Amino acid sequence: MSARKTYILKLYVAGNTPNSMRALKTLREILKNEFKGVYALKVIDVLKSPQLAEEDKILATPTLAKILPPPVRRIIGDLSDRERVLIGLDLLYDELSESDLPSSFYNESGDEDINDPDP
Repeated sequence: MSARKTYILKLYVAGNTPNSMRALKTLREILKNEFKGVYALKVIDVLKSPQLAEEDKILATPTLAKILPPPVRRIIGDLSDRERVLIGLDLLYDELSESDLPSSFYNESGDEDINDPDP
């Protein structure tokens, strides 16, 4: 099993708008149910701290920024697309291990994968 990663996340919101509240609720749910590491979450209200949004070049809210581990990623919107959020946080594919994968892969047409050394 791989070592746990430390995540630093920033969620930029604009007050208590429905989209901001939905993004915060969804993110907390994901962190509670899916997270397998240590994390720090900072919620930044751009109406109260516009300089932070300007420094980080945030143009829309809500925006989730994954600062650590690299690479930095941003997800814009209310985070309702759970799969997109998990991919953005690098959580979706971390859960897969080699034993979860089939021994041979086939492409959409049913042909054997050309990368398979033993056809």
